[in-house]
Amino acid sequence: MIGKLSAPLCALMLALMPMSGQAHEAHAGALTIIHPAIPAVMPGAQAAAGYFTIVNAGDSADRLTAVEVDFAAMAMMHSSETDAAGVTRMIDVGAVEVPAGATVKLAPGGLHVMFMGLTAPIAEGVMLPGTLVFDHAGKVPVEFMVTTAGKAPDMSGHKMTP
Repeated sequence: MIGKLSAPLCALMLALMPMSGQAHEAHAGALTIIHPAIPAVMPGAQAAAGYFTIVNAGDSADRLTAVEVDFAAMAMMHSSETDAAGVTRMIDVGAVEVPAGATVKLAPGGLHVMFMGLTAPIAEGVMLPGTLVFDHAGKVPVEFMVTTAGKAPDMSGHKMTP
């Protein structure tokens, strides 16, 4: 009997086990924030980048106006743009529009959050609390999962004046 139960029991146990790297999300009204993440940075780094996806399943637009965290002195929303000469610059966008029925990705090479003046280690495996502030959905608590370094460009040397 044990032999017959072991396979289903193992399958059940595997299904219930948390998986590292597993997507996590937060909800606020029609918005879903999928997998807020920060690639790990070297000890002593002063900046890190944050990424996530926002899905707006609603009939009206919203706008991400701020990101609040305790682990950095400042969080700014940036866009990466590469000019014809191949030079990439980061531009402060101030806010991120989230149209009705749209999905907006904050990802390497495009929109992202820069956390500057880090006040806590950004080490792989750590979950760091934060709050996304939207015009309509309001304040949405999230947890940024610190992922393996190298899954995104190293932003540790990035400096930007406000």
